Amino acid sequence: MSEFRSPAALLAAGYPGSVWLTGQQPSRELRKGRYDSESITHPGKMLPTIARYAISTYTDPGDVVLDPMAGIGTTVVEAMHLGRDGVGVEYEDRWAALAAVNIALAERQGATGTGEVYTGDSRQLPVLLPPPVAGKVALVVTSPPYGPSTHGHVRTPGPRRGKVQKVHHRYGGSDNLAYRDHDTLAAGFTDILAGCRAVLRPGGHVVITARPYRRHGELIDIPGMVVAAGQAAGLELVEECVALMAGVRDGVLVPRASFFQQKNVRDAIADGDPQWLVQHEDVVILRRPDD
Repeated sequence: MSEFRSPAALLAAGYPGSVWLTGQQPSRELRKGRYDSESITHPGKMLPTIARYAISTYTDPGDVVLDPMAGIGTTVVEAMHLGRDGVGVEYEDRWAALAAVNIALAERQGATGTGEVYTGDSRQLPVLLPPPVAGKVALVVTSPPYGPSTHGHVRTPGPRRGKVQKVHHRYGGSDNLAYRDHDTLAAGFTDILAGCRAVLRPGGHVVITARPYRRHGELIDIPGMVVAAGQAAGLELVEECVALMAGVRDGVLVPRASFFQQKNVRDAIADGDPQWLVQHEDVVILRRPDD
């Protein structure tokens, strides 16, 4: 008789499921010693455990993993540590340089895969990547940018030293897709996914994390935009999952929401508009059809 294992134990061990237990540790603990300390300054970092779970589930050692909006290189670094070859493209020079630092750190720590990051606009993705990559990518792992409202950290100066402040919540330039209107973001992301389709191998997967957010009280459906963009780019929707940003302790969620997220929800409830505190990322899984 096989040993009984709880659903939580199975998911934590990598067993495929629709709920990914990726928030068992805070982000800062997941990055400690594995990423340069400046990595915390990026406004929209993916949890390393989300990238790790996706790579472990949808690829084999030696496969090529791509992130067309690489940021500080989380997808690339986690691919390297899992024996895959990571490739990233990043729009802003600052983050591309930091991704290169994190890739070098992974190499020093003995990661068995390779890593490379290129600087450019991923709406022209196929021309930014070296020719040998075309048609070889097994998996794309990425997340769309969507402005400062869901990003950043809180600094509490203390009594008589100023107000609570939000920091590290903005990208470098106003031309970044994060600061465009919703329609422009959707069109740009569709172009990026069309480029991903062009470099994916037949049957290759695209894993995109996203979450809805509120702008002036209006709920913006970013996961729905991702699905529509993927299908417009010629990809098939495979599944929609949940990646927890909260921990699970004895069947109870341990929230890791920011000060501002909690304050906004409290204020909304006080105004008679009940809202929930989001503690997960939606994970949209797409696939390039077999040729």
